[in-house]
Amino acid sequence: MPLPPDSPRFDRRAVAAWCLFDWANSSFPAVITTFVFATYFTQGVAADPISGTAAWGHALAVAGLIIAVLSPVLGSVADMTGRRKAWLAAFAALNVVAMAALWWVRPSPDSMMLALVGIVVATVAFELASVFYNALLPELVPASHIGRVSGWGWGSGYVGGIVCLGLVLVLFVQAETPLFGLDKQAAEHVRAASPFAALWYALFALPLFGFVREPLGGKLGMRQAVALGLAELRATLRSLLRPERRPIAWFLLAQMIYADGLTTLFAFGGIYAAGTFGMDLAEVIVFGIALNVTAGLGAFSFAWLDDRLGGRWTIAVSLAALIAVSTALLLIESKAWFWGLGLLLGIFFGPVQAASRSMMARLAPAEHRGQMFGLLALSGRVTAFAGPAILGWATVAAGSQRAGMATILAFFAVGLGILLVQVPADRLPR
Repeated sequence: MPLPPDSPRFDRRAVAAWCLFDWANSSFPAVITTFVFATYFTQGVAADPISGTAAWGHALAVAGLIIAVLSPVLGSVADMTGRRKAWLAAFAALNVVAMAALWWVRPSPDSMMLALVGIVVATVAFELASVFYNALLPELVPASHIGRVSGWGWGSGYVGGIVCLGLVLVLFVQAETPLFGLDKQAAEHVRAASPFAALWYALFALPLFGFVREPLGGKLGMRQAVALGLAELRATLRSLLRPERRPIAWFLLAQMIYADGLTTLFAFGGIYAAGTFGMDLAEVIVFGIALNVTAGLGAFSFAWLDDRLGGRWTIAVSLAALIAVSTALLLIESKAWFWGLGLLLGIFFGPVQAASRSMMARLAPAEHRGQMFGLLALSGRVTAFAGPAILGWATVAAGSQRAGMATILAFFAVGLGILLVQVPADRLPR
């Protein structure tokens, strides 16, 4: 069947550059928020792992609130001004600077505030950049390829995480003599992971700005765009109550809840491995590399399933698997079992994220894509403070990381229930 006249063509260079941005920004979740810096913060900076876990959770909660407020507004402004790439560049640059600044976090409780402020700024910048990056997808490829290209992007991101983590491990963390004569007593060989991740992001993000075209859109000035964008956002939120828009509203609600679970799992996975199973930083990084392998395989493997069956069923199957495997991980005591089940869990990370992106790309009206992806980020962050905060409180109250991690299951289960009961299958192009 021929493509509609206004359907974007499949430009291989542009698709490759777009996917490479996922490879680039993967350095932030892989090195900073999940495995290296998060573990360093709780084990080397905070006074003890329990208080460090709680402080980390509260910082991510603050970041989530900021993202929830800014993402839909900025998405709407980007639609009005027609400058999504400019916004993407600005927040990517802020993310890079904030990551690099974490080098000055020394292994002392005195550095806790610097670490927490840095992680809040970097997290906000990362998520807001993702709003504009995701909004480029629907105008990058034909609708029939949205699912697989979204999956390719997530898959390349996981591979990028593998390579970046591997280099951090070999060049710095486990090197007998780290590069540049770094002082291990001052944890410089661990702290160097942050500027290295920042350089990685900056270098591999550049091709997108050369090969991906700016989508056609409005050309209003900033002041007018802000005023109209806020009015348009209010109108769009009201429109979600109309019958034809309710599938989007229910999907955003479901995504809001299960994304909280994913965000919390990513933020505390390395901390849980270190605190409950006694992994040192080097072993956590090796585990992170292996986990990214299985996660990348899952994202690539489910990409075609997304285009064939739709995002709803791809998300549902993955969430059900995450619930089952996560429950087992909370019950086992053996480190060997933790490794096996943890790698199995990784297979289902990417499909949930990639299919959420492709489902919104199919559901969003063309003239409001930036705004809708802003709402997607809002739904993923408006209660993002809840997951880390509840986990932090449960960890402190019970004096157990297992008790805190168990709270994640509720987010997966409720999100899955709403998705299955209230969200119809996304219509696929034929």
